[in-house]
Amino acid sequence: MTQPGPLDGLRVLDLATLFAGPLAATMLGDFGAEVIKVEHPRKPDPSRGHGPSKDGVGLWWKLLGRNKRNVTLDLSSPGGREVLLRMAAESDVVIENFRPGTLERWGLGPDELAAANPKLVLARVTGFGQLGPYARRPGFGTLAEAMSGFAAITGEPDGPPTLPPFGLADSIAALSTAYAVMAALAGRERTGRGQVVDMAIIEPILTVLGPQPIWYDQLGYVQPRTGNRSSNNAPRNTYRTADGRWVAVSTSAQSVAERVMRLVGHPEVIDEEWFATGSGRAAHADELDEAVGSWIARHDRDEVVAAFEKAEAAIAPVYDVTDVLADEQYRALGSIAEVPDPELGTVRMQNVLFRLSETPGAIRWAGRPHGADTDAVLAELGLTDEEIADLRRAGAL
Repeated sequence: MTQPGPLDGLRVLDLATLFAGPLAATMLGDFGAEVIKVEHPRKPDPSRGHGPSKDGVGLWWKLLGRNKRNVTLDLSSPGGREVLLRMAAESDVVIENFRPGTLERWGLGPDELAAANPKLVLARVTGFGQLGPYARRPGFGTLAEAMSGFAAITGEPDGPPTLPPFGLADSIAALSTAYAVMAALAGRERTGRGQVVDMAIIEPILTVLGPQPIWYDQLGYVQPRTGNRSSNNAPRNTYRTADGRWVAVSTSAQSVAERVMRLVGHPEVIDEEWFATGSGRAAHADELDEAVGSWIARHDRDEVVAAFEKAEAAIAPVYDVTDVLADEQYRALGSIAEVPDPELGTVRMQNVLFRLSETPGAIRWAGRPHGADTDAVLAELGLTDEEIADLRRAGAL
């Protein structure tokens, strides 16, 4: 980062683990916020041990922990509580995802934090929210993917409900939490006061699933599993090419659907009455898939993509990560960043989420070792070397 990001001067305390809360803090840090990651002295963030590692260094953490300073603090100890309150007094945002009532039990609930800093925004990210009959249940993204209706509509019609192989609900909740924090900070500009954000992971994924509730409310319609097809338009599917690769085709726009059918040699269907609407085409998905799929199966992937592009029809190759890293469009956008790291050398990871023309975000460093900045951060709070040593002897650090 060669200039201050748009969130420069904002201080965020990240008390959260696995994964929505920490990722929200990462997103704020990417655009210049000073993020201080607070981990337990003897129980580091579990993401440090999730997934593959290299030379004992967790790779997921390098992504999730980027742009964060790292301190250790036992919040359940008297010393840890006092230090956290001192940190909160000089911060703008706290993000936490403990089970409801945990912060209150430690004397660090909303009232105590507001007393330390009336302008503080406290973002509380939990599986089920701070109230209701499920509030105290353990909550993970997988449960949200199941309860939201996502799993019920994902998979083949004759197969089981399908869960995503990555943290989908957590990631959506992270985006929503970052947005909620910015909304709360905007409100603070008018009122001069902070507030509490109650983010339930089961809710953002419910929102992005679209009109299911209103469909059911007004029509009694329950969306079924349709595999890669859509109940709203066709042709829409993945198709195998002659060289054994796969492509995805979408025809949400009527004009694109017409171009596709002309390209694959079946312009006659365009004049059918049913072809004029997305739902009408979806009702004839078997016929359309056969026409499109048989044409694609006779050509190699690169030929298919080139022909669709020439026809101005929407298509994309189905990539794995090796394709993503080699793709010229991702390269043009700078979607993958190379980040110097003292533990692993240069590492590649996803870049910041979007580009700003005047105050861009940046990755300043990858995830740092457990507690790497504890002494420096506490010294900045005014603690002496002896006070820090006493806290460490007491197990608070």
